[in-house]
Amino acid sequence: MKTSIATVTLSGSLTTRLAAIAAAGFDGIEIFEQDFLASDFAPAEVGRMVRDHGLEITLFQPFRDFEGLPEPHRSRAFARAERKFDLMNQLGTDLILVCSSTHPAALGGIDRMAADLHDLGDLAARHGIRIGFEALCWGRFVNDHRDAWEIVRRADHAQVGLILDSFHTLARRIDPDSIRAIPGDRIFFVQLADAPAIDMDLLYWSRHFRNMPGEGDLDVTGFMRAVAATGYAGPLSLEIFNDQFRAGLPRMVAQDGHRSLIALMDQVRRQQPAIPVALPDFPPPAPVERVEFVEFATSDSEAPALESLLSSVGFEPSGRHVTKPVTLWRQGPVNVLVNTDPTGFAHSSYVAHGTTVSEIALIVPDAQAGFARATALLAQPHQQDRAAGQLAIPAIRGVGGSVIRFLDEGPDLARIWKIDFDSRDALPGAGLTGIDHIGQTMAYDEMLSWSLFYTSIFDAEKAPMVDVADPDGLVRSQAVRSGGLRVTLNGAETRHTLAGRFIEDSFGASVQHIAFATSDLFATAAALAGRGFDTLRIGANYYQDVQARFGLDDDLVDRMQAASILYDEDAQGRFFQLYSQPRADGFFIEIVERRNGYSGYGAPNAPFRIAALKRASRPAGMPRR
Repeated sequence: MKTSIATVTLSGSLTTRLAAIAAAGFDGIEIFEQDFLASDFAPAEVGRMVRDHGLEITLFQPFRDFEGLPEPHRSRAFARAERKFDLMNQLGTDLILVCSSTHPAALGGIDRMAADLHDLGDLAARHGIRIGFEALCWGRFVNDHRDAWEIVRRADHAQVGLILDSFHTLARRIDPDSIRAIPGDRIFFVQLADAPAIDMDLLYWSRHFRNMPGEGDLDVTGFMRAVAATGYAGPLSLEIFNDQFRAGLPRMVAQDGHRSLIALMDQVRRQQPAIPVALPDFPPPAPVERVEFVEFATSDSEAPALESLLSSVGFEPSGRHVTKPVTLWRQGPVNVLVNTDPTGFAHSSYVAHGTTVSEIALIVPDAQAGFARATALLAQPHQQDRAAGQLAIPAIRGVGGSVIRFLDEGPDLARIWKIDFDSRDALPGAGLTGIDHIGQTMAYDEMLSWSLFYTSIFDAEKAPMVDVADPDGLVRSQAVRSGGLRVTLNGAETRHTLAGRFIEDSFGASVQHIAFATSDLFATAAALAGRGFDTLRIGANYYQDVQARFGLDDDLVDRMQAASILYDEDAQGRFFQLYSQPRADGFFIEIVERRNGYSGYGAPNAPFRIAALKRASRPAGMPRR
């Protein structure tokens, strides 16, 4: 599978973009003409730079407003084309994208446009150039790939073929299976882009909201299945116009792009095994069974405060690692590690972020298979020095710099707790039954990257993105679920929001809160009160409103208000949630009870929870403890 990406997708200078694209593992680039013109490099010099990075120029684009023009516009268009062909010869590329015309003087007519492309093919042949014709979804006369193919077919020229773009097909809701009737050798190039489902002007949607395959709502997999069925064997290229990407880190965007192409083609081959896909073999995605443990990195001086918080939630110390300063805190089936090692990865995490969640261990059906899939999808393996005889647990670097470890129900799991920790059985504590979800916070322009990470590596689904109103700005939130792993991604657009302040105070730590599950939140709340749990207090106005919205009886509302428990419900069931006061850095604990299949996260309560957390937090600008 030859992969490519358009230079317009990334930010930075041309040299910066080339370095990022090469580092991400792409085979080639689309040179967007404006990016070339904005550089100070001569065409031949750009060609050498590209080749020096181990890349090739797969496409030069765009050439606009060509077909169907009357004179003198037609002659001028051919003169422009010949100059572009000379430029391409110097760059060292042989394929140009001609997009369907939006010119006000264009006349239309399939035969007229086909004749224009045939004549352009004759001119291109003298320069060793091929022509790829693409239907813009906002094209004046040609806005459907089926019409573009008919024009190419009638042009009947070896140098003229079709370029397909998933956005242009799917944005117009054209059935991608219509592509299956096109001969694969007449498709010269395939561009891929996803996008969120937004009802807006097609041109504006395309220019600002495209994203990587798998990050949006379009059926890019169905599109690519149809393309693969034609026998097309050329490059798969990303042409993404996105304001966030153009402001983001080029290497991160490029790596996400390459990951998205691998994940996309893996989906294609698993959904349609009869279609050959040039992709190395690696395991299929699997759901996470549960979160086995989370590990906090801290120091000897800060550990007592963290351990006091854990004790107030019902955890008890249940073992200590035989060779490292790591304490196991347990409650029922829930495991939390507190690591005060002054060396290694945990210490680096503490130095960078303060007390923070540095590791998450996941139980999956097959740990080695999960690790193999993750690394095939460009996750960075995590290795750390260990003493002789210590267990080597497969691990990767997760988004936000933390570590994700893969475990399964094999002998290694029993060894961790019985040998490495010599652990004791856990006490019931306050009735916690597991980790319901993990709340991760990041800058808004990184949210798509984090979502893609989880949905490509695991068998996971993402919920629609929702807006959460913070008194000082907007936070975007999206939940991702894979079996027993639930993650809420919260993207901050301003430093004044609670999420933004956490990013600033923790220097980019990823986990802002952990939500533990219980089967009876009222009983758990009563047990916590006896342990000195510092509950986040919710005002009376909330309870008057929630009673009116859901028609709750007085006794239930009184019990909720007394314990500061919040409430939500959906078509399946009911949801209760309770929060701790935040730590100085903004980290907090949530405890939830799901009844009868409730599937959400209490999103309607978020504004009230955020307002209460902000009231309880330090004033902006005050140093943290």
